[in-house]
Amino acid sequence: MELKEKAEEVLETLWILSEETRKTAIPLADLTEADKESIEQLLTAGDISLIDGEVKLTDQGRPLARNVVRRHRLAERLLTDVLGTGDSLIHERACKFEHILDRGLDESICSLLGHPRVCPHGKPIPPGSCCLQQQKQGQRVVAALSQLIPGQGGKVAYIHTTEPYQLQKLTAMGILPGAPINLIQSFPSYLFQAGQTQFAVDREIADAIYVRLVETEITVESKEEKPRRRRWLMAKK
Repeated sequence: MELKEKAEEVLETLWILSEETRKTAIPLADLTEADKESIEQLLTAGDISLIDGEVKLTDQGRPLARNVVRRHRLAERLLTDVLGTGDSLIHERACKFEHILDRGLDESICSLLGHPRVCPHGKPIPPGSCCLQQQKQGQRVVAALSQLIPGQGGKVAYIHTTEPYQLQKLTAMGILPGAPINLIQSFPSYLFQAGQTQFAVDREIADAIYVRLVETEITVESKEEKPRRRRWLMAKK
């Protein structure tokens, strides 16, 4: 039985209460009228139990509820990190967005974001199978340029900055999603190569560039070869 969106939100509420406030059950009277309309569907599906006026997740319903929480918090992370949504409506928008992250899309988004551990509000994101696989491999799929080590590279996944001038400068440099990028050095500034040009940026800008990692090597030209052009970009303080 496919759960309606409101029923999934009831599961989400029950999981948060049980896992993060350590309440094993909540009184039916504490749920909103809209929530109560979904109780019958959840009872029929066997995802919750209702005993002595208290609602509780069943063993069957707990992993479903956990997954709803995971999708919601991944949606918040996506809205904040990729789409730049940082206002008071982020929770409401995530509630709508979480329902389309089902059927494996949540793992794709999680991998894109580099398997984040917490949502923008600092709440833990329940790990998925993709996170466990990433831990076994010992590497991230997506990481900020500032988190790379010299010699690592890949393609730009996305740019996350709230400063228009930074976005304009990065765009002018050709730092766009899909563009190849390699880190050459991380001190005293972050020196990287994009195309045939090298750029040096400070930590603030290096934090804004997210890279989908691939195994790569940096080719350094010999002194006899024509040196590559370097452009220096320092963020405003």
